[in-house]
Amino acid sequence: MRWLRFLIVTVTLSLTLPRALAVQPDEILSDSTQETRARTLSKELRCMVCQNQSIDDSDAPLARDLRVLVRERLQAGDTDRQVIDFLIARYGEFVLLRPQFSSRTAVLWLTPLGVLVIGALGLTMVARRRADSEANLTPQEQARIAEIFQRHDS
Repeated sequence: MRWLRFLIVTVTLSLTLPRALAVQPDEILSDSTQETRARTLSKELRCMVCQNQSIDDSDAPLARDLRVLVRERLQAGDTDRQVIDFLIARYGEFVLLRPQFSSRTAVLWLTPLGVLVIGALGLTMVARRRADSEANLTPQEQARIAEIFQRHDS
């Protein structure tokens, strides 16, 4: 029972500790509304070092710089959209964890759908070929298959 408690505490700490360390106390804004906006924006922005983490979750120095920049822009009176547009202009759309759909990102968004469609077409073609090959058996081949199944069942 003691090892189960240890495991639960270890897992809980490992899941919460990185998030707790990412945003430093000196970054937090005194205005709770602006801090909430900053945290929401930070969760949508990609850490350029970690690449699969938001800047809100990353403890990389560049992520910290971006978090500070977001907070500075919000304190200067920028809207959320203006902050995002500023960062896109500065770093490109790669800074977004979920890039916007546009002509430049269409391939990124449509590739999974294309792969799914191609896979479905391939499976359909294979199934049709298999059905056609079974339908084109001669009577002797069909009799031989029936004989084999009869022996197998016995």
